[in-house]
Amino acid sequence: MKINIFVLLTNNQNFMLKPRFYLIVISVALLSMTVDKPAYQIYNVTGKKTTYQKMLKDILSCEVVLFGELHNNPISHWLELQLAKDLFISKKQDLILGAEMFEADNQNGLDNYIKGIWNEDTFKTKVRLWPNYDTDYKPLVDFARNTNLNFIATNIPRKYASQVMKEGFEGLLTLSQEEKKHIAPLPIEYDPELEQYKKMLEMNMGGHSSPNLPKAQAIKDATMAHFIATNAAQGKLFLHYNGAYHSNYYEGIMWYLKRKSADMRILTITTVEQNNINKLSQEYIMAADYIICVPDDMTKTY
Repeated sequence: MKINIFVLLTNNQNFMLKPRFYLIVISVALLSMTVDKPAYQIYNVTGKKTTYQKMLKDILSCEVVLFGELHNNPISHWLELQLAKDLFISKKQDLILGAEMFEADNQNGLDNYIKGIWNEDTFKTKVRLWPNYDTDYKPLVDFARNTNLNFIATNIPRKYASQVMKEGFEGLLTLSQEEKKHIAPLPIEYDPELEQYKKMLEMNMGGHSSPNLPKAQAIKDATMAHFIATNAAQGKLFLHYNGAYHSNYYEGIMWYLKRKSADMRILTITTVEQNNINKLSQEYIMAADYIICVPDDMTKTY
């Protein structure tokens, strides 16, 4: 509209333009095209816009928070750290951190680093770390180290998940008693009709993938739920970091946690990417209690 007025006026031969007028009109036109560029927008379970402060308040009344991230999304990782810092202000040593990114048989090594027994070089040599550890998870681990918080390695050792992928749950029966300490108790309860497991099969090879694929996912979910439940305690808050697919739509980890304790107060967070973050896509409504919507052109960490 500003530009149209400018054109109209310049076409009027009786109107004498001054340089200052040009500057004013151009400035107004540029300002009309400038908008804020938020890095994220938080929605509630019904798709209504909400705030970080509202989410933080709700979390403080819970026992377990499942923070579903996109592994290469910097907003996920930044908010994971900010949330830990803000919860620590209220909970202090009653805050427990845990993550999918660390396997249960590396718990001693994780403890040794957080307690200051090991330096960083020793830690990185002796503990299996994800390739994006330095950029995405080191800030969380170092925060736990600096505040003396417990940090729980919740995931199944990857070699056992691979064994399930090859042989089904039966492949776990050959594990020694010592090895079984690092997985959920056997036998593993499993429901192949859970929507997320069904989608996993559909997304891989048009439904022709191995039926063991969702079982390998389930043993991860069950093991993470096992170590969350084992380390959760009344009056404490367990903040768990995991890939969003492990807790989306109240399945995965949460499904197993509810079978251990139906009354456990659990809050879920997920992260999604959209071209336009001003309105949540219908497909993400009901995905979690809180949905962090991030522009899909956000810089990736890998």
